[in-house]
Amino acid sequence: MKIANIVGARPNLVKIAPLMREMKNHAEIQPLLIHTGQHYDEQMSDVFFRQMGIPEPDVNLEVGSGSHAWQTAEILKRVETVFIELKPDLVLVVGDVNSTIAASLAASKLGLPIAHVEAGLRSFDRTMPEEINRVLTDAIADYLFVTEEDAIENLVREGRPRERIYLVGNVMIDALKQFLPIAQKSKIGRELGLLDEKDSFRPFGVLTLHRPSNVDSADQLRKLMDAIEEVGAQLPIIFPAHPRTQQKLAQLGSQNHSRIRMVAPLGYLDFVCLLSHSKIVLTDSGGIQEETTALGVPCLTLRENTERPVTATEGTNQIVGQDPQKITRAAHEILSGKVKAGRVPHLWDGKAAERIVDILLREFRKR
Repeated sequence: MKIANIVGARPNLVKIAPLMREMKNHAEIQPLLIHTGQHYDEQMSDVFFRQMGIPEPDVNLEVGSGSHAWQTAEILKRVETVFIELKPDLVLVVGDVNSTIAASLAASKLGLPIAHVEAGLRSFDRTMPEEINRVLTDAIADYLFVTEEDAIENLVREGRPRERIYLVGNVMIDALKQFLPIAQKSKIGRELGLLDEKDSFRPFGVLTLHRPSNVDSADQLRKLMDAIEEVGAQLPIIFPAHPRTQQKLAQLGSQNHSRIRMVAPLGYLDFVCLLSHSKIVLTDSGGIQEETTALGVPCLTLRENTERPVTATEGTNQIVGQDPQKITRAAHEILSGKVKAGRVPHLWDGKAAERIVDILLREFRKR
């Protein structure tokens, strides 16, 4: 069974690592890795391949950055040629980036079966490009692998056949469970001066921002940074800044945010180490909502919605939106000891990739 696994952006790499590892355990599977090059620089891509033991891509489309339409179209053009040449039995896509929908469209036009890992997640906010990618990919995928019960309901409501939907757990958590012991050996705490004289972490928080709704408006970005600066009065805030966010912050000019410590994007192991030791995480990332829930770390999501509701209904995540007062109030409650109790969702046990590969093999044998 020749499976073409598609990656394009940094979050894809975390999700594909456990799947590629599991596929290699089965002689019946020939896993191929196709990298679209949607993220292509050292910190946003290459370091993840090295740290997570992901094999070199069989094909790198080297698409690079561009508008959503340009990037999607360019991937669609280039990956079609690759599919025709490689003749895979299945195309596997993960997440919700432009590479996900572009590869799915190309596969669908060629009559190739599609498996979507992380299917059914919905923010119900069509202004998010990722939401469009999710909905369209699920509409044409043949195998829909979901992380939570809400995703099943979303897909059934959209008319997808129930027998094509599989609750399998979360491959992000597979990766987290595998690499957490290695991440704990990271020297990032020492490098950032976060350790005390006993080599224990002092209290600190972590911030990530990259959503257009938060960073594209100078006024909105300034308000968020001011609110988080106020949180920083209680503990240092480490901010691994996405290149796009760095650019937007630079456009703001000189700002007095001395309590927010901006650092370059981090590799997976360093970042997981920081997450696991942080007292609070403020983010607009979907994946980080999941990781903090699995780690039991309080998380404040700086968005008005989430496509991962189980992190809020069962996990440690709170959706606080973009209102500075709500952000600071919720943060102060956490830091004063009023921490929301959470639990790890059903099947987030590190075996999602195993379940996915077992299902794909079973379906392939039926042909």
